Parts: sequence; C-alpha cells; structure tokens
Amino acid sequence: MTAARVAVTAIVALFAVYPAKAGHHQHSSVVSAIRRIHEQQVFRAGVDLTTFGVTVTDRKGNIVTNLAKDDFEIIEDGRPQIVQYFARGEGESSPDMHLGLMLDASGSMHSDMKLAQSAAIKFLNMVPAAEDITLVDFDTQVRITRYPQRDFARLVERIRQRKPQGWTALYDALGTYLDGAEQQDGRKVMVMYTDGGDTRSALTFGDTMDLLKASQVTVYAIGLVDNAGSARTQLQMTLRQIAESTGGQAFFPTAMREVESAYEKVLAEINGQYHLGYVSTNAATDGVWRKVEIKLNRGDLRVRSRKGYFAPYKPAW
Repeated sequence: MTAARVAVTAIVALFAVYPAKAGHHQHSSVVSAIRRIHEQQVFRAGVDLTTFGVTVTDRKGNIVTNLAKDDFEIIEDGRPQIVQYFARGEGESSPDMHLGLMLDASGSMHSDMKLAQSAAIKFLNMVPAAEDITLVDFDTQVRITRYPQRDFARLVERIRQRKPQGWTALYDALGTYLDGAEQQDGRKVMVMYTDGGDTRSALTFGDTMDLLKASQVTVYAIGLVDNAGSARTQLQMTLRQIAESTGGQAFFPTAMREVESAYEKVLAEINGQYHLGYVSTNAATDGVWRKVEIKLNRGDLRVRSRKGYFAPYKPAW
C-alpha cells in the first residue's frame, strides 16, 4: 500500500470515528471526494489526458498570452512527455469553464461580510461566460448550489441574504466543493472570500491540501484578514498555500478599490490561461504522486501551475 493510499484511508477513518464533528449533510460528500483522490480525471473529449491550466508571466508580473504549443515542455518524474492538447485563453478550442464562488459567512467575518458580499457580486458582473456558477457559502454548515448563468439574479440575491454567524468550516467547504467539481468536465476556477480561519471542520489542513493537489481546480483566494489581529500572518500563509498549490494566487485587499485591482488580475489570468494535456508514458495504476514540471524555452518568463497529480489507483484484487 502506497503512502498516499495510507493517508486517504486514515482520513476516511477520521470521519468514521468523529462523525459528529462534521455534523452536517456535507459529510458523505467530503468522504466520497477523499475516496476518489486517486482517480485521474478524463478530459471532456473522452481521451485519458492529464490536463493542466498554466499561467505565464513576465518578470514584471504581466500575463503573457502569445505563446504556442512548441514553446512548452512537460516533464513528469524526470521523463519528457508529448503535449497532445493545447488551447489558449478563452478561444473556441478551450474547455468549458465552470466557476466556483466560495463565501465565508461565519461569525468571524462579521466586520468584513458586507465587503465580501459586494466584492463577490461585483466579480460576477465582470466574469466571462461560464457553463455554470457554483456558490458555496459556509459557517458551521456548508451550503452548495449550482446555478446556470440565466439564474444570475437568484445567485446575487442568495449572496445578499447571507448573514455572518456560527463557526468556520472552511476545509469542509473546500472538500465539499471539490467533490462536485470532480464530476465536471472542463476548466474549473474557484474564487473564495474568507479570512482563512477554520474552527469547525472534520478535515484538517493537510487533508485539504491533498484534495486540492488531486483536483484540477485553480483557486484564487481573496483574503479578508485586515481584522484578524495577531493571527493575520498565519491566515495569509494558509490562503497562499491553498491557492498556490493549484496554480492560483491569494490577494489581501483592505478596501473595495484593492478588491477591484485583484479582480483585474484574476480576470486577466482566467482569460490568459493556457490549457495543456498529455497522455502519461507511465501506465502504472499505483496511486502515487507524480511530479510534473512545465517549462518554457524562454528563460525570461515564469510559469505557474499545479506541481503534479496523483496517478490512477486500482486495487490488486
């Protein structure tokens, strides 16, 4: 049994021993997400491709959008791979986008709730077309609803109605969202509004990082930590780790004008992201972590993406 497999078994055991801590309807969703941690996603065309969203910037941090397939090189566990799928930005060949919006409605957000609500609604007015939008709002409980774009008005009203209360089940909220996203084909982007604290989840931070590493979701965190006091630095670190593990970024605005600046950067990345896919030369189904490096033939540019993926896992019996 691999180390990764042991870790997943331990997490499932945690839910079996402490079901009351989760205490909500999301329990089965989070457990099912963990059990699928080693399942490699299948691209929408039905070909077993390992796919990556890739952001490229210059030394000043500007998004670079004019690269071609031959500019990229993929290395998996030290072995070169052949790029078999390539798409740029929001072009016709790009995969459909599924947008996730996560809103922390716990009591710790009392001072920042209005800013978070206004920020989320403003972002939705700016975002490009998406197949659907999944709203995850959470406090002690996790509530998740998927809206087609034609139901935009209902989505906005749902966001406006939330009032801060209860504990913070951030990690369980992420696990619940990732469970649903696992079943969606195409490109998945999550924008989360939170102070980064967690006081309620059954999942640990380590569990959540494993789930994020196994997913194909790009996370952008809008960290509202200005009122967090002495915990501010730790909360910023947590949100950076969550976002950067997926190839995304974390932003820490203190006023609406800074939120708008963060939006411009997030939207530039969404519109300028490259999509690469390949069939791994490693056919093993052992469930282990595979390190992936995406390189460019230009040394003046920087690449941001996921760092790898878990191989498919099939039991020996």
